[in-house]
Amino acid sequence: MITALIMIPAVAGVAAFLIRKPALCRGLLIASAVAHLALVALCWRATPAPTAGGWLSLDAPGLLFLSIASVLFLLASVYRVGPARVEAPKRDFEEGFLFTSTPESIFSGCMLLFLSTMTLVCTSQQSGLVWIAIEATTLASAPLIYFHRHRRSLEAAWKYLLICSVGIALALLGNFFLAVSASGVEGGSSLVFGALTLEARAGMLGPVWLRAAFLLMLVGYGTKMGLAPMHTWLPDAHSESPSSVSALLSGALLNCSFLGILRIQQLLFAAGDGEFGGGLLVGFGLLSMAVAGVFIIGQRDYKRMLAYSSVEHMGILAVGVGLGGAAVFGAMFHAVGHSLTKAALFLTAGNILTAYRTKNVAEVRGLRRFLPASGILWIAGFLAITGMPPFSTFLSEFTILTSAVSQGRNGVAAAYLALLAVVFIGMMIAMMGMAQGESSACRVGSKEREKMLSILPPALMLIAVLVLGLGIPQGIGRVLRQAALAVGGA
Repeated sequence: MITALIMIPAVAGVAAFLIRKPALCRGLLIASAVAHLALVALCWRATPAPTAGGWLSLDAPGLLFLSIASVLFLLASVYRVGPARVEAPKRDFEEGFLFTSTPESIFSGCMLLFLSTMTLVCTSQQSGLVWIAIEATTLASAPLIYFHRHRRSLEAAWKYLLICSVGIALALLGNFFLAVSASGVEGGSSLVFGALTLEARAGMLGPVWLRAAFLLMLVGYGTKMGLAPMHTWLPDAHSESPSSVSALLSGALLNCSFLGILRIQQLLFAAGDGEFGGGLLVGFGLLSMAVAGVFIIGQRDYKRMLAYSSVEHMGILAVGVGLGGAAVFGAMFHAVGHSLTKAALFLTAGNILTAYRTKNVAEVRGLRRFLPASGILWIAGFLAITGMPPFSTFLSEFTILTSAVSQGRNGVAAAYLALLAVVFIGMMIAMMGMAQGESSACRVGSKEREKMLSILPPALMLIAVLVLGLGIPQGIGRVLRQAALAVGGA
């Protein structure tokens, strides 16, 4: 089954490159997304058997992030057949130059390969294979960032490739150090995380080399995850991509890099050195929240504002895992809520961009009047992403906060709470002004403003975040607890 999960979107992606009819490409995209999600659902009923000598296996953290990616991919694909076709004008609305967008065959093919590589990340259990898979997500998603084929998107794509390539090179060096750490084990090591965990518990891994491996992988994978100060590619990539791609970058791709960090943190915890990794994670997490808060305050581009919000929430995940205990469960739960909410907001931002032909916050007013459904989703998304009850993000952020207090880390708790408040104020000023402000001119006719396929996907995402905030289903709660326990949580 694991092989099928990887190969179905991969084969479909190659086939999409050969199809010249846009309608067939979009049909193949949705059909593959449905098939992939159906297989993921079967994985919740029965854990698939490991394959490739144990290199490919699906544990609780992998299943959690794979499920998020599969759900978001299907909803983004459904959204794609609607407003995305008219989202980008042939004349740039900011600078007035002409451009052409990527052909549908290339877009659909890269989207499907993107899903395949993310699946490979979630199912990989060998350190080197994880590195290959994360690098493959970069190569598959870069053409998607360059979808609009103009100067700004080209700059964003190259920045994404160059900065993430530096980060992934550091992560590769971390893999070498991990191999050195395991070189003293009799018979060598396969670098499969299950075996490495047993060796770590037995004290057979070299502690100095293990720490060095963690530091390099944290910086390397943290670059792809969007942790400050390695985040500089993220605002450009997320703001210049089509909204369906932005939703996947923020809601799914960042989680894949987060999973890479979780794998190495798991080894540190098993070796009894979890405090070393935890301290670094808390430090990088608070720094990311602070940097995001600075750039969100007074931000004039609403898509860049959402991108900086992703930097903030990656910081929240890092703080949660770094604190350990109950905070790890909160981080895992927060990953679910953030992914769904942020994807919904990016899709809604696509609706706004289609109608107003601008990304400037000051030029978008009266959403509730001109785009009533999108206006409601925009306000609901704002409440969810800033951790307001009754959404699940409130519970996850509160769990992390209470865990910090219960551990006596009052300084971390105070900084965490203050930074959440800064981000809330910054996003409230911008997003509520767009929704409630005096009406500005909507640049498309009333019949073209909102279509069902542009509203349904983000609405379903936000409904899911609301339902999770009212109560966690037993099956999801079990996987969240197992994922938290795997990296030293409670």
